[in-house]
Amino acid sequence: MPVFLSFTAKLLKLKTTSTTTLNTVISFTGYHNLIFPKHMSQKCTSIPKKQERVRDHAYDDYMEIEKKTRKVLKFQPLIMSQYNETLPISRLDMLSRRIGFKNHEAGKFLLKFPHVFEIYEHPGRLRLEHIRIARSEFGLPEDFECSVILKNPQYFRLFDADDTRNKYIELVERDNSLAVCAIEKVRERDYREKGIDEEDIRFSFIVNFPPGFKIGKYYRIAVWKWQRVPYWSPYEDVSGYDLRSLEAQKRMEKRAVATIHEMLSLTVEKKLTLERIAHFRLAMNLPKKLKEFVLQHQGIFYMSTRGNHGKLHTLFLREAYRKGELIEPNDLYLARRKLAELVLLSPRKMMMDRALVSFGRDREDDRMQRVRRVYEGNDFDKYGVEENAGGVGNGEDDLNSDLGSDVESDSSDDDDDCDEIIGAEQGACVSE
Repeated sequence: MPVFLSFTAKLLKLKTTSTTTLNTVISFTGYHNLIFPKHMSQKCTSIPKKQERVRDHAYDDYMEIEKKTRKVLKFQPLIMSQYNETLPISRLDMLSRRIGFKNHEAGKFLLKFPHVFEIYEHPGRLRLEHIRIARSEFGLPEDFECSVILKNPQYFRLFDADDTRNKYIELVERDNSLAVCAIEKVRERDYREKGIDEEDIRFSFIVNFPPGFKIGKYYRIAVWKWQRVPYWSPYEDVSGYDLRSLEAQKRMEKRAVATIHEMLSLTVEKKLTLERIAHFRLAMNLPKKLKEFVLQHQGIFYMSTRGNHGKLHTLFLREAYRKGELIEPNDLYLARRKLAELVLLSPRKMMMDRALVSFGRDREDDRMQRVRRVYEGNDFDKYGVEENAGGVGNGEDDLNSDLGSDVESDSSDDDDDCDEIIGAEQGACVSE
């Protein structure tokens, strides 16, 4: 350092020197740096300005945990502000946008923390308006709210939701004997009557592909494997299962098929529009894209766009029909089919039927008039009225004669009248 200071003092005195002298000084300075001992530069204690960062994973892991904790805490005010500190999943997607989550991201995030959030299915709880829309398909009367729900408080409970103005139906007490799907009854019947192996039909569905459906080799193998995938019943509570694994997702997918199958089995005509099934999507945990989902199982369901100008999609249960007719019809189905037959009658045929009916009615009226004339022309002497009234004799003999001849006179008179009527009718027929 003293050398540097001295060099700096000499440099300040050279104000009037030429550029040549300045260049000499600069070159001298460079030369001085070159001959400076190396062991003197290594004793410098200054910290380098640029230094690579070395990670300490303990601190980084701590911050990752804190990041997740902050996200979890964002849901706390949303859930705590609701009635009973519960929040429907349908509203979660809408409210989670306020805290920076996109569609369906909130539900996936909550599934990762089963020890913090409790996700469960609310049993029996269905919206009243959704059932009202589909009441004719389920065979319910128009006043089912009073005649079915309120009249059976031991089974159902009707209440108004606090967060919305909608009415909901809940099950008061669950009967496990009724929690048996229709497909399970079919499997048991096939097992007992046809002797099919239990393992082959334990989780399988009846598959009947429509005519013209191309079934390749690999598709057939895929269907065979899918038939043997186990699944949870639609009436089973799945809130206690871990639904994050791939196997659980396959089970839930097949459970959705069983749920739609059960809904169609509960209807009068084993059919229901896809739009009305979508009303129960959130309550029954059905997939969002129902149309694409149903088309993956065309051997179980058939979707028709006819009859509604292509605006609605009617879903049929294929196993319940044969050649366009219900295999096991009920009274309400038969009444509706009878009405359909009347609708299909052409006006020309209707006019011919009316003409035939009127012609037969006229012939019946003519026949009744002839019979009436025969009755009016008969003499009342045959019934013994004038004879008994005008007869002269003892009262006791008259009484005995009346008692003894009542039955014979009545029966004989009736026979004579019948013979005369039949003879008159035969004569009328011959004359015609």
